[in-house]
Amino acid sequence: MNTNKKFLLTFIAFACFNCAFAQFLQQQKQYGRVRTALTEKEQIIKDNLLKHNLTTDNVQILIIAYKAEKQLEIYACKKGESIYKQIAVYDVCALSGQLGAKRMQGDGQVPEGFYQIDRFNPASNFYLSLGINYPNQSDKKKSKAARLGGDIFIHGSCVTIGCLPMTNDKIKEIYLYVIYARNNGQKNIPVYIFPFRMTDSNFETYKNRYAQNKELIDFWTNLKIGYDKFFIDKKALKITVDAIGDYVF
Repeated sequence: MNTNKKFLLTFIAFACFNCAFAQFLQQQKQYGRVRTALTEKEQIIKDNLLKHNLTTDNVQILIIAYKAEKQLEIYACKKGESIYKQIAVYDVCALSGQLGAKRMQGDGQVPEGFYQIDRFNPASNFYLSLGINYPNQSDKKKSKAARLGGDIFIHGSCVTIGCLPMTNDKIKEIYLYVIYARNNGQKNIPVYIFPFRMTDSNFETYKNRYAQNKELIDFWTNLKIGYDKFFIDKKALKITVDAIGDYVF
């Protein structure tokens, strides 16, 4: 194959890839709840992005949630760049379970770890929903359960079994941030879920509180490595999982 033809085929493949993402927002607009979210929240989103020198046409998103503090934070950067900054904070409306990882179906736990958005449900029973890829490879290696469960979402309403409910009002904003990012070609949208803000002083407090649970402390120690790295670099983490399910950064 000559060089010109190879270049043309590469260009076409790249164009088709970008086109598929560019159509995402239009596909989402077929749903009434997305159109309602755009009517009510689009200007709020645009104004907030503008304050951070971003637009709906170039934003990339990263989400961090803290179970103990019941908060969800939106971080963003410009497409083509890599340094994220916090642009919004939301209260999580309700939580089930307790601190610690989700390890089996039916335990009521909100997962802890490093995930990605893997589903968009604009016609959810909980208004709008963003699915996360629980169980991930770490969860599968660390769990001994026959069934780990699934269907963990960031969604509307204020009821939950293992999910992060944000109310119907606030999920409109969060959902829009994420669909703009996907429409801009962001294939992997990270969701980091921590048991608490893992500052050194906070971690010492929780280590003392849960001192008799060595397995949990070891798991949190592993999460803290990723927490510290993100807040030093402010870049999306590059993560692999080792043979025992620990995250490697």
